[in-house]
Amino acid sequence: MTRTKLTDHEIDTALATLAGWHREGATITREFAFESYEAGVAFAVQTALHAQRIDHHPDLLITWRRVTVTWSTHDASGVTRRDLEAAADVSRFALAQT
Repeated sequence: MTRTKLTDHEIDTALATLAGWHREGATITREFAFESYEAGVAFAVQTALHAQRIDHHPDLLITWRRVTVTWSTHDASGVTRRDLEAAADVSRFALAQT
């Protein structure tokens, strides 16, 4: 299923409502900090399970007490509404763990 790539203005407007998220090229990304390595891994697993449910998968980088999540829609070669919705979901997961 092809998704429609958003304009720069649409992305910037949406990111203004997503605390901590920013653009990096054709992606949106955010680093989340946790009290422990285990809490970060638990968040990454929760994010991965959610990605499976919605059939849309981010890049995840797990480091000590930090997880970086990066969304992009490959078949659109950029950021789509689906990426923004997934970013909002992930932000809610992180908030629930703190």
